[in-house]
Amino acid sequence: MAEAILGSEFPEPPGVARNAALMQRFAAQLGAQGRRVVLITSGGTKVPLEARTVRFLDNFSSGRRGAASAESFLRAGYGVLFLHRARSAFPFAHHFPPQAWLSALRPARSEPEGPGGRLLLEAEAAALPGFADALLSYQDAANAGTFLAVEFTTLNDYLHLLQAAAQALSPLGSNAMFYLAAAVSDFYVPASEMPEHKIQSSGGPLQITMKMVPKMLSPLVKDWAPKAFVISFKLETDPSVVIDHARKALETYCHQVVVANILESRRSYVVIVTKDSETQLSLSDEEMEKGMEIEEKIVSNLQSRHIAFINEKN
Repeated sequence: MAEAILGSEFPEPPGVARNAALMQRFAAQLGAQGRRVVLITSGGTKVPLEARTVRFLDNFSSGRRGAASAESFLRAGYGVLFLHRARSAFPFAHHFPPQAWLSALRPARSEPEGPGGRLLLEAEAAALPGFADALLSYQDAANAGTFLAVEFTTLNDYLHLLQAAAQALSPLGSNAMFYLAAAVSDFYVPASEMPEHKIQSSGGPLQITMKMVPKMLSPLVKDWAPKAFVISFKLETDPSVVIDHARKALETYCHQVVVANILESRRSYVVIVTKDSETQLSLSDEEMEKGMEIEEKIVSNLQSRHIAFINEKN
């Protein structure tokens, strides 16, 4: 089933085999340590409208939730495989946009002196508050081998890399968690139906017929990593339907958790939905003023559920 889904309509993009090998080594090393490992998918998928892409469909996802969650999982002792949209929010860096760097950094000196030397930079700690701690946390994770980042851009990239990541983590059994926070397109143009060159505006109004993207959650749960702990996300704009849709997803795909959230309140309020429960998580005004992120509460809740899941399976 899985191989059929990723068939001729989703040709394998360059670099997948190399990234698959990296993910397999990462998972095997952490699995040998007995460490719990989470795959976090983050950011949105680009859907090309032309083979030589000029125009494409995208979504609003910045990847902030995935980046913040990766930081919390690393603090909780997980290994983190971070499958993210290129140039989306990145763990330990998403609080520091480029404009903050440009105003805070300044040249210190060249080492050795002269045009062939290295340019050293310095910054006042007050100009980038929290940056030193974030940098050290990132370097600690990188040096410990508990963090691996893999990029995707298009929907096709994502689908192939998700399958490769799931198969890499599958040998970890219940110690593997899937935290599927990426905003994946529901529609696409098959490669066989895509024009090769740029669509010309001289042709008049554009009409596009798009196909439904196959749901990857089903083969992931049933075939690719059947013993893993799997969390999906359900974002809606209508509060009256979000819980029902979350419960329908649980019934359809038979995974463990749906994190349900509403577009306008997603930064401060979510509902953790399982087969037997609904747990509301929210940030108070005081917590938000202190800079706390809702992802800290989400990860803490899911970590407890994952441990209980492992104990049950073992």
